[in-house]
Amino acid sequence: MKRRGSTDIPSLDGLRAVAIGIVFFAHAGLSRFLPGQFGVTIFFFLSGYLITTLLRIEFERTGSISIRDFYLRRVLRILPPFYLVFAVATLLTVSGPLSGPPLSGGGILAQAFYLTNYWVIARGWWTGHAPGTWIFWSLAVEEHFYLFFPVLYAGLQRFVSSRRRQAAVLLGLCALVLAWRCLLVFVFHSAKDRTYVATDTRIDSILFGCALAVIGNPFLDQLPFSGDWWKLIAFPLGAGAVLLSLAISAPWFQQAFAYTIQGIGLAPVFVVAVRFPRWFLFPVLNWPWMRYLGALSYALYLLHATVLFGVDAHLHAPAVIQALVGGAVSLGLAAAIHHGLERPLARLRRRLSRIEPRRRPTVVPVGAAGS
Repeated sequence: MKRRGSTDIPSLDGLRAVAIGIVFFAHAGLSRFLPGQFGVTIFFFLSGYLITTLLRIEFERTGSISIRDFYLRRVLRILPPFYLVFAVATLLTVSGPLSGPPLSGGGILAQAFYLTNYWVIARGWWTGHAPGTWIFWSLAVEEHFYLFFPVLYAGLQRFVSSRRRQAAVLLGLCALVLAWRCLLVFVFHSAKDRTYVATDTRIDSILFGCALAVIGNPFLDQLPFSGDWWKLIAFPLGAGAVLLSLAISAPWFQQAFAYTIQGIGLAPVFVVAVRFPRWFLFPVLNWPWMRYLGALSYALYLLHATVLFGVDAHLHAPAVIQALVGGAVSLGLAAAIHHGLERPLARLRRRLSRIEPRRRPTVVPVGAAGS
């Protein structure tokens, strides 16, 4: 783990690789064994943790948070690859290679303005947009969340000085989202998609990661309890909670409670993965090829469902062959987007990162305690 001044957080790229692997193989035909929705939850938690950690570092180094720079960095990170994949998939659908249900102006506009999740709730998964682009629902959740979160976090830094209280506010919001889901499920008897893809019912998966970044952050804070406690007690309990959330298949449980239990369970898993990257199976997350796959994960996520649809439509072969071909094509396209678009934009984003401290940082990244 890098020391003072570093923002290279161990294991996060590897966790991205795990998440995209779960999502890809679930969509490639293994959904009975790999729950794709849990891969999305990992992405949500990781996003909240990473972005809040970076905002916290910015505040520690500069004494403030630039909302303008945050939005500009976000635009450069998210929008160019998204609109590229969106445009190509739509053009291929219009021109014929991707033959699916007819496109509609409403569906295209919903995607263009990051409203895919609510379009899915209103019109269904397959209506009005290019095949495979229904995957954009999760990007809509994230973008809605990050429209208000930096303002909320800046307000917490200004008016709530205690990080314990800041975390309490974020966890309180998680509790409100859980209560809202329960109301929708048990009182209004809402359909599964209403609680699965809506922003107002899924942002707690991001908020749990934000809360971990604020208090008990394994990259920034001295953790309570010993390393053995985290490895041998907290980690098994967290992993067990996640497995329990996946094992109970009752619809009412999955719709109302599973996301909350997963958010709670992922917290100690992330703590151990980041703080002890050389323990147990966690070195795998930091292998170079895993980190590279994690770097490709955003582009892979954007395009893999459309690629799988195209392969299924044009390659008449066993499902295993289709999955292998779809994976190879997805990796090649994602690598092209990463090197040709994402990396140049990343250099521009780094210029917008305010790294010169106005005062001595009060928080220093943890050293090589992860052995």
